[in-house]
Amino acid sequence: MATAFVAYLHYLSVFALFALLSIEHVLFKAPLDLSRARSLMITDLAYGICAVLVLVTGAARVLWFGKGTAYYLGNSLFHAKVGLFILVGLLSILPTVVFIKWRSAVKAGQAPEPGAQQVRLVTWSIRIELLLLLLIPLLAALMARGYGVIGN
Repeated sequence: MATAFVAYLHYLSVFALFALLSIEHVLFKAPLDLSRARSLMITDLAYGICAVLVLVTGAARVLWFGKGTAYYLGNSLFHAKVGLFILVGLLSILPTVVFIKWRSAVKAGQAPEPGAQQVRLVTWSIRIELLLLLLIPLLAALMARGYGVIGN
């Protein structure tokens, strides 16, 4: 029962991660109003929490509730999945830093005014994250069907 519950939490957190990132993509448009800036900051915080939940439940599956550490570590697709997840995490730093920098303005009741370059960079960062997140379940499906085993 615990194995199914941890797997469920892992899948649910992956879906939520994608949904929250999609919300960020929709909300991040210039010019920003105060309400949308607050929503972006809250959404990004929830996204970060969800990413941690994906990581924790994924690690729990590898270590205690999955097919065993040897199975995962001996699969090149698992390494690719983890690599993509790390890349998504690195890409998410830019939007997070931008949203954190808005804190003082938002607390003062002012809408942030990102420049055109910043809007472009953050928007593309989010789009690339979404694309990479779409590849991770494909790798998981291939891995579950026995592809990617190192040494075969």
